[in-house]
Amino acid sequence: MKAGEIRLLSVEEIRSKLADTRQELMNLRFQTVTGQLTDTSRLPQTRREIARLETILREKELAVQQEGEK
Repeated sequence: MKAGEIRLLSVEEIRSKLADTRQELMNLRFQTVTGQLTDTSRLPQTRREIARLETILREKELAVQQEGEK
C-alpha cells in the first residue's frame, strides 16, 4: 500500500491495518525460523509497510493536535 493510499484512510482504519501488518510480520518470522518462508524479501517489505503506517498515523495525530491548539 502506497503512502497516498494510506493518507486517504481514517485513523481507525490505519490502526487496524497496522495491527494486521504486525501480525503478518510475526507470522513471517515464524515461517523463517521453521524454514517454511521461501520469499525472504517479504520481511523487509513488511517492516517498511509498518514504518509507513506508523509515520502517517503520527502525522495525522500531530495535525489533530495542532488544530486543537489554534
